[in-house]
Amino acid sequence: MNELNWLVAAPEIFLLVAACVIALADLWVMDERRRVTFWLSQASVAVFTLMHANLLSNGLATGAAASVNALQGLMVSDPMGHLLAVAAGVAVMITLAYAQPYIGSRELSKGELYVLTLLALLGVSVMISANNFLVIYVGLELMSLSLYALVALRRDHAVATEAAMKYFVLGALASGFLLYGMSMMYGATSSLDLPEVFNAIQTGKINPTVLTFGVVFIVAGLAFKLGVVPFHMWVPDVYQGAPTAITLMIGGFPKLAAFAVTIRILVEGLSGVAHDWQQMFMFLAVCSMAVGNLAAIAQTNLKRMLAYSGIAQLGFMLLGFTPTVVAHNTLNAANGYSSAMFYVITYVLTTLGTFGLIMFMSRQGFESDEVSDLAGLAKRNPWLAGVMTIFMFSLAGVPPMVGFYAKFAILQALVSTNEALYIGLAIAAVMLSLIGAFYYLRVVKVMYFDEPKDAAPVPAQGPVGILLAANGLAALGLGLMPEGLMALCRQTIVAALAS
Repeated sequence: MNELNWLVAAPEIFLLVAACVIALADLWVMDERRRVTFWLSQASVAVFTLMHANLLSNGLATGAAASVNALQGLMVSDPMGHLLAVAAGVAVMITLAYAQPYIGSRELSKGELYVLTLLALLGVSVMISANNFLVIYVGLELMSLSLYALVALRRDHAVATEAAMKYFVLGALASGFLLYGMSMMYGATSSLDLPEVFNAIQTGKINPTVLTFGVVFIVAGLAFKLGVVPFHMWVPDVYQGAPTAITLMIGGFPKLAAFAVTIRILVEGLSGVAHDWQQMFMFLAVCSMAVGNLAAIAQTNLKRMLAYSGIAQLGFMLLGFTPTVVAHNTLNAANGYSSAMFYVITYVLTTLGTFGLIMFMSRQGFESDEVSDLAGLAKRNPWLAGVMTIFMFSLAGVPPMVGFYAKFAILQALVSTNEALYIGLAIAAVMLSLIGAFYYLRVVKVMYFDEPKDAAPVPAQGPVGILLAANGLAALGLGLMPEGLMALCRQTIVAALAS
């Protein structure tokens, strides 16, 4: 059993040791660009990702016995967790690659940035593999505190400091909601282990009133972390105020952890009271799509527009959780959850590209974060304009981009229930997505039809340019051939539901 504990926790233990070693090694790095620290961080994240990829392949090969509890039931090793950890690791590597030139020109290239990024990834990994409420909370705080510090890394920048304060105060409020909900959950079920909470609800050994209040507070806390309406107030200000590299870290891989925790708590632990949180998710989803899409239309700042876009996108993702417990139908469950998982992974992929291109367009003393800054980009660099068009079309759900298939999978999960309520939700989602298409297509219009402020060509050489091209091709390729990733998501979700 001790050997199993080490194997299950090996990637997290390695990442923690690597972060400590890099923090010490950086003291002897004299290079202002921190190239040694950058490559050590990339190598550490790559090893972490490969370790989870190995566990994923072993778990899929094992089949029914793929889910294993360890550390006295505090952690779970299953294919879903390993797939999300692999996606988070890849997202961090791409984020650091996009960020290195950007932070180098803004005096942000410090050892603390890399160490805090690794610790945030560690928090994400702990949340993904947690099987206990307190472990989830520890992972959440590790991730959140690291991100608060990253936003405030530019101490001489008033806007970034203000964004960090808002993020910290509202993030602490969200953590308080979650912790209060968890305490109620313990009062209702006499346990903090998710399997025992599930069993207590199934056997009826609960205090139903306390349990209902606990579910409300937990859903509110999760909604804060996802950044959906009406708990979205921190998202636009933090996205706009933080340096773009840090904005990408907030809007990227933490979304995978939020999805994982939603599955762990609400599906694996609280599926017995799904009728309670399911209705709340319907409300959150529709409000997020409506407010996010309508507010984004009025934005002229590109990062702020993408913040409201993210609120709408995550609202759409939440729809995947709503039809999945009809008559306890396992097929509906696997269909909805796997569609939501595919959606969040591909959303992170597209987010990486959009913010990566914003950083690529930025230069010393100039942030390319206004929609008007992209004016005439097709004339200055047709290739960059084409890549950005792919990302905008994907977010809008235009075929054949991956965003179209992700939306289609969610809608198919809703319609396949053959119930009027879910078909109505699907119709509302389509109508609100049509509204959202306006501001994505406006960016394309600005790039191709507006006159550029600066007629000088934009160079697109170098590793970051190649990475942007690969990112754009991935968004297009997964839209043309989504079956592999979708099948993998379905397989991992089925294994998680069977455990």
